[in-house]
Amino acid sequence: MSDVKTIFGSLQSFHKGGVEVIDDDPRNYVFSNVFDVAAKAKAFERIAVGKNFEYVVECVRAEGTSPWYTCAHDEFALVLDGKVEIRLFKPDRALLAPDRSGAVALTERPTGRAMGRILAGRGHLALLPKNALYQFHAEAPSVMTIQTIQGPLTIERWAEICQTA
Repeated sequence: MSDVKTIFGSLQSFHKGGVEVIDDDPRNYVFSNVFDVAAKAKAFERIAVGKNFEYVVECVRAEGTSPWYTCAHDEFALVLDGKVEIRLFKPDRALLAPDRSGAVALTERPTGRAMGRILAGRGHLALLPKNALYQFHAEAPSVMTIQTIQGPLTIERWAEICQTA
């Protein structure tokens, strides 16, 4: 049995990798690397890197301070590289219809009360509660994935980010 060495990627150091297809059409498969996607992304773009029906995993480059977001359903943010502060705020009333899918960005924070903050580093998973507001802040470029339902902020760049041959 050979020794297996786990190597963790980061925004500054990653191996893009790929899919090795044996006796099949490579167009039946897709592959992307979240660090490669984040390295080419603008701050806080939410780029889909995985999709199953309406559910998506979005890759986010966290750098600086994001707008405030809200969502009518729970979301989950996983920090893969760097450190991200997540600020949580409870608005006085729900801002979205209960059947609305995906997160939306707000131009300003409405009235309500602070719920607290999460200081998340590599490997930390944070719940972004439904109908709450949240804002990300990162002093240095960081990488997150957000598990959510596809919505107006989800960017699909499959032709640019996926290996297909």
